[in-house]
Amino acid sequence: MPPPPLLAVASLPHQCSVLLRHLAARHSPVPSSPSSFLRTLRCLHARLLTAALLHDPSHPHLTLRLLHLYTLSPDLATPAVLFRADPGPVAATSLVSAYAVAGRLRDSAAFFDSVPVARRDTVLHNAMISAFARASLAAPAVSVFRSLLASDDSLRPDDYSFTSLLSAVGQMHDLAVSHCTQLHCAVHKLGAGAVLSVSNALIALYMKCDAPGVTRDARKVLDEMPEKDELTWTTIVVGHVRKGDVHAARSAFEEIDGEFDVVWNAMISGYVQSGMCAEAFELFRRMVSKRIPPDEFTFTSLLSACANAGFFLHGKSVHGQFIRLQPDFVPEAALPVNNALVTLYSKSGKIAVATKIFDSMTLKDVVSWNTILSGYIESGCLDNAARIFKEMPYKSELSWMVMVSGYVHGGLAEDALKLFNQMRSEDVKPCDYTYAGAVAACGELGALKHGKQLHAHLVQCGFEASNSAGNALLTMYARCGAVKDARLVFLVMPNVDSVSWNAMISALGQHGHGREALELFDQMVAQGIYPDRISFLTILTACNHAGLVDDGFQYFESMERDFGISPGEDHYARLIDLLGRAGRIGEARDLIKTMPFEPTPAIWEAILSGCRINGDMELGAYAADQLFKMVPEHDGTYILLSNTYSAAGRWVDAARVRKLMRDRGVKKEPGCSWIEVGNKVHVFLVGDTKHPDAHEVYRFLEMVGAKMRKLGYVPDTKFALQDMAPHEKEYVLFAHSERLAVSFGLLKLPAGATVTVLKNLKICGDCHTAMMFMSRAVGREIVVRDVRRFHHFKDGECSCGNYW
Repeated sequence: MPPPPLLAVASLPHQCSVLLRHLAARHSPVPSSPSSFLRTLRCLHARLLTAALLHDPSHPHLTLRLLHLYTLSPDLATPAVLFRADPGPVAATSLVSAYAVAGRLRDSAAFFDSVPVARRDTVLHNAMISAFARASLAAPAVSVFRSLLASDDSLRPDDYSFTSLLSAVGQMHDLAVSHCTQLHCAVHKLGAGAVLSVSNALIALYMKCDAPGVTRDARKVLDEMPEKDELTWTTIVVGHVRKGDVHAARSAFEEIDGEFDVVWNAMISGYVQSGMCAEAFELFRRMVSKRIPPDEFTFTSLLSACANAGFFLHGKSVHGQFIRLQPDFVPEAALPVNNALVTLYSKSGKIAVATKIFDSMTLKDVVSWNTILSGYIESGCLDNAARIFKEMPYKSELSWMVMVSGYVHGGLAEDALKLFNQMRSEDVKPCDYTYAGAVAACGELGALKHGKQLHAHLVQCGFEASNSAGNALLTMYARCGAVKDARLVFLVMPNVDSVSWNAMISALGQHGHGREALELFDQMVAQGIYPDRISFLTILTACNHAGLVDDGFQYFESMERDFGISPGEDHYARLIDLLGRAGRIGEARDLIKTMPFEPTPAIWEAILSGCRINGDMELGAYAADQLFKMVPEHDGTYILLSNTYSAAGRWVDAARVRKLMRDRGVKKEPGCSWIEVGNKVHVFLVGDTKHPDAHEVYRFLEMVGAKMRKLGYVPDTKFALQDMAPHEKEYVLFAHSERLAVSFGLLKLPAGATVTVLKNLKICGDCHTAMMFMSRAVGREIVVRDVRRFHHFKDGECSCGNYW
């Protein structure tokens, strides 16, 4: 609204002064409606110009007040013009602060420098020191403080000078105890040692220093303070927590004479950060008993602790407390608590409750949307996650990253890559974690060419030093059959962690380099990298793929003996599978009796797999019966048992198992293979005739088959696990999906290029033999990744040494 009409011209200075004060009182410090505020201000500015009252020596306060009000508006150009007409310390102070808040620190410094040294006052110096402190620039803040000390004797630093300077110095990355003591001496020398705000800033400075013994100096400041307020105790408590000494924080907390809400929250938060949830709840109960009302910070800390530690019942109790007090919370205060509640319930598997809380929230922010999105992802509800992602009013970088990773972990790698490409098309810059998700998707799909392109983008974006991205690249190359590239990524990574070592050991094991995997494991231990449960799973798997039974036993026994890691069911399953595949099924059966827990489905499945290899029908049938009881819907059990009977020629029993499978409504996962050609992934099923190039593929396969037979290949029809005529069995084997995919690759890829095919099931014995002959017949390397491992076929040999 424009100002009311002014009275007589003679009273203009007084009227303008009144209106300017009225405008400042209504809109200071930040205008609630910038456009309305600015229109009113410009009307007053115009009236002052018309009345020739601007820069009038007899009314200097009008110009200064007008300039100050402009600094509260979006228009910072106009006060700069007013200042240049009549530069002075008061006007410069307003401009220095305003431009610093706007992030234009160079302009702030320019206004400060434009005031002659002789005219600068303490307030102007303080404004410049504060501006540098806000920008975390300690050196220039100290320089301005020194110029204040070197000024005329009439100028002296005041309380604000010291608090601003101490705040700036506290943000130094290389803060040393000498910096703290020098400033401490300056505070006492200039008589500010008894000022509460300065003492609080000194304590904060000492607590930010990582040098040993500084807590004693902070304590000395505390003991010498004539009075202490809530900020004093909060600074001490938070400082001790930051240094990892939560017991010292509690000791200081117990000294407090008074019931300060913020300090209680700081102490509870300190316990939560230190993983001491029981102590946090004990303090919360004491807080309630003293009738100190908990606020949003209290509830958020406790709920986060419950979600991270899995204390669901405690979390429900805190939720009950919040419901009783919720009417006292405005939506802005309730928002972080509701976000924490959504996290608690989704992490506890109560996604329906989390959804109900989310839907009932009257106020939501980007954290709220990301929280429910993560909850759906963790609960496996990818459809709901996709719906929420589309509905989000604003998608942060985290939103994209969570969704991409969710698709990858949910087995929807193609959707993950589509979303990643959409993200880039919308000019959203991916972080290293999002790139890691996209790279992992390439590994799942076997899209090596696309993965290499992402590798190049990673380097361009400067993420090559990221562990998450490096580990994803390593795994992607390994899963795409490029184990040499995986090893190169591992060698050039600047910081390898246990995940990196585990991934490289796993890659070597899966590609048939068992001995190298063992050597790398020993090298990891020699370099002081402590192996974890995953490390032993990878090394046992490597032993399994290479048939290194004795080595596998040694590593298994060293878990608890040398590293204090108790073997779990997955470790026992790996060892039992190792024994079964090596023909030592009796030892596997004896090992089950020594386990400290009852056999799990993974154990019985390993036994059943070993029985299929060794032909132990009795034990195999017993293992299958146990699996039928534990996981009746799992298709692998029926298929393994049926194949075991079929391999032994017991067709009636095999048919009985397949009928049982149909009667129970269990469906077999169809076998398929896929290959990347020309930036496109081509998928083939058994006997596939729908692919556009199917006719050409079958014709090529017949031609190569003739060459293979001349080299000595004879189809092994025992791997056609149906009761049919021999020539029909040969055709079934001929049309297996991996053979179709390999033939397509041989046809479409450049001459001499390695053909890499991925398969969702285990490659059959006849296809394995056929691939060896095929590699010799065409003079090309063929790589097949099945559900268990990689097979590199070259010159009629396989990297697995026919042990698979």
